[in-house]
Amino acid sequence: MKDNKNDTLLTAALAKNTLDEIPKPKSDAKEIVGLIRHSGKIDGYQLSDSSIISKEEGVRMAKNGEIKGVGVAHRGETQYLKSIPDGSENNNLGSLPTVSG
Repeated sequence: MKDNKNDTLLTAALAKNTLDEIPKPKSDAKEIVGLIRHSGKIDGYQLSDSSIISKEEGVRMAKNGEIKGVGVAHRGETQYLKSIPDGSENNNLGSLPTVSG
């Protein structure tokens, strides 16, 4: 059992290294509760206050500490949000429901 815990911790540490930035959330930071998808790609997010924001706005808000539980990564020139790895699959962005935007 000990090896499984160590493997999980190592995987989480490696995953954190893929993040460019892990902003410190403010005390009133919102959570992402749903994903806005078009043709299977994430275009935006629904926040815990029911607001809908674009992917770009999500990155800006996360960098300002307004969204908790996410870090900022990039692919090419595009920045996007990723869940901060914690060993749990249940709270990953990819596990969230798709909502209408």
